[in-house]
Amino acid sequence: MMAFFWQRALLLSLAAAMSVYADMKLECRPDFVTLVWTERRSQADLSLFRLGNCFPTSISATEAVFSVDVNDCNFRRIVTGDHLMYTNDLTYSSSPDFTYPVVCAYERPNNWYPLLYEPVFSTYGLGDLVFHIGLMNADFSGPAESSTFPLGSFIPIMASVSQMTHQPLLLLLEECVAATTAELQPESTLYPIIANKGCLVDSLVSRSKFERRQKSSEIHLSLQAFRFGVGERVFIHCKLVAWDPNGMDHTKKACHYVKEHGWELLDNSAYSNLCDCCESDCKSRRSRSTESGKHGVVQNAVLGPLTITDVNS
Repeated sequence: MMAFFWQRALLLSLAAAMSVYADMKLECRPDFVTLVWTERRSQADLSLFRLGNCFPTSISATEAVFSVDVNDCNFRRIVTGDHLMYTNDLTYSSSPDFTYPVVCAYERPNNWYPLLYEPVFSTYGLGDLVFHIGLMNADFSGPAESSTFPLGSFIPIMASVSQMTHQPLLLLLEECVAATTAELQPESTLYPIIANKGCLVDSLVSRSKFERRQKSSEIHLSLQAFRFGVGERVFIHCKLVAWDPNGMDHTKKACHYVKEHGWELLDNSAYSNLCDCCESDCKSRRSRSTESGKHGVVQNAVLGPLTITDVNS
């Protein structure tokens, strides 16, 4: 089926962001991806490069080469309108700060549809940042195979921001509500999920929680399927914030409630006092604002439709 994708491969290059000491070449083919990393520093150990969870297929004195199938190496597939996008990260395992996004985008044929399920994944562009939000499978390794969830099961949700040449940013979910409409109306009935500037209020009455981060530009939410909108089309409306990692405060945080423990900060439990306001009113102690654009960017997103079923009804 990949052969149909080779209508127009779009290569998103990051050459401008790369070090003068290295070069990356990426070739997106119908059934595989070839990535060649050329390293000019003799002290670099090329065997430590990884594409997703894949080791280099070959190594020379100056090059690490990956020739892999897009269905391997934890590539993430995103269906966005007219395109099928496969995204991954090139990392250097001895340096947690070394990450380069790898993106192959293929023009989506008009007659192409997934065999079983169209992944619920939305993409939003804002300046040089690209935001994604979508339903994932149980281990967050790829898109969900269904948008139907039994009451009480977990709905895995991933939001991310592709930073391109932007400074490193921390992605947060500032607010999320569930509704039975794709657009929020004044008369819409809402179910609060995240409120009060990053507090997962649903975790007070459920097993919902933020999962440990794999990277600062992504956030994973395991949301326990709720009774609101059972049997109807449900949409989750969220406000995503890409923020300066060093600028966390009472209004820039990700907190969930842990039974027998209390509110806990996702990114560093030692600073969980930032969550103390989750049951009152979280107000910033700083004068700066995300709306200024100097320290962060805000993006509204809608996920859905999804369906929650009650097997007992």
